[in-house]
Amino acid sequence: MFRLENVSKVYSRRGNEVVALRVPSLEIRRGDYVAIVGPSGSGKTTLLSVLGGMLSPNTGEVWLDDVSVYELSVARRAELRRDKLGFVFQTFNLVPYLSATENVQVPLCLAGRAKDEQQERAVSLLTQVGLGDRLEHKPHELSTGQQQRVALARTLANSPSVILADEPTGNLDPESRRAVLRFFDEFQGNGCTIVMVTHDNVAADCAEKRLHLCNGAVTEDHELAVARAA
Repeated sequence: MFRLENVSKVYSRRGNEVVALRVPSLEIRRGDYVAIVGPSGSGKTTLLSVLGGMLSPNTGEVWLDDVSVYELSVARRAELRRDKLGFVFQTFNLVPYLSATENVQVPLCLAGRAKDEQQERAVSLLTQVGLGDRLEHKPHELSTGQQQRVALARTLANSPSVILADEPTGNLDPESRRAVLRFFDEFQGNGCTIVMVTHDNVAADCAEKRLHLCNGAVTEDHELAVARAA
């Protein structure tokens, strides 16, 4: 699935170089459920952005299914994201003037799907996440947890093989958090790979593998991996 070799990302701030990420080697296998944890500013979102084809590293290579992501043109990289990756953000990024159904239709429209197919798929996904009675509601008419469910349905629209989630439970109440984590379990059970950045220990405990970032360096929690395998 993902393979990183000698990847680094360096920023220049006020004339000084800041190493945001340095990964000599990392592999995330198909079907893995990975939590990326660490203090603020440790490089978690940088790593997620590099995996998602949104932030070119200064050095090294990133492979997704044996394709070198950053050797692709910008257009081909966008196609890769559209076809294989789904993104879940803490801020949801819903279009405020579109209904729940229309928000889920957006990636389907961009993929060139027929309008009837878009609507049928959107209604099916919203029903799957428990919003079958909120199809025509706009984001401001939905609770925070319901907005996150719309975002999840939109993420699943093009049947991604990988979900990249950045603090997906950060703004949620306990009940909504449980619902989102239950959906993630279901997605993984259906063969999806999940990589989740989180400060939420409850969310991190749901993962099968935990990667710790500190000053851009990655270490794996082998004790968690052993416990999950037992």
